[in-house]
Amino acid sequence: MSRSLIEIGSCNVDLELRPIEPAWIIEGNPVSRSHILSTSSDGTASTIIWSCTEGRFNWYYDFDETIMILEGSIVLESDGLPPKRYGVGDVVFFRDGAHAKWHVEGHVKKIAFCRKTNPAVIGFMVRVVNKLKRMFVSPGERRPATLMGAG
Repeated sequence: MSRSLIEIGSCNVDLELRPIEPAWIIEGNPVSRSHILSTSSDGTASTIIWSCTEGRFNWYYDFDETIMILEGSIVLESDGLPPKRYGVGDVVFFRDGAHAKWHVEGHVKKIAFCRKTNPAVIGFMVRVVNKLKRMFVSPGERRPATLMGAG
């Protein structure tokens, strides 16, 4: 299946019901919905729009997730961190293995950038291969853009 190298999406999409694990709910009847906007070709990264109604619940992360709140607000609690309110425009990063208690105040809508982590040795090997590619790419050939400058 051929995939476009550039995909265009919108935060204003119809969201599908994605119930929170019932054992994770602490209080209320939060209803969550989501829509996957994009997925990487290797399946390790995705961009998701997610919304939820009021309630309190636990969330356990088995991947890295960066969120930006688009609407509403939440209060997050986590081991070692006091409760803190986050609202529109705030960005939060959850590492693989994190646990947080969410308190959705009214409703929340977020965009989430999710990435499954690889074992450290695989990550090292990928960095070595990428470094070797950069060393042997001849001038004038297509070079990948980098976000943080030279790798």
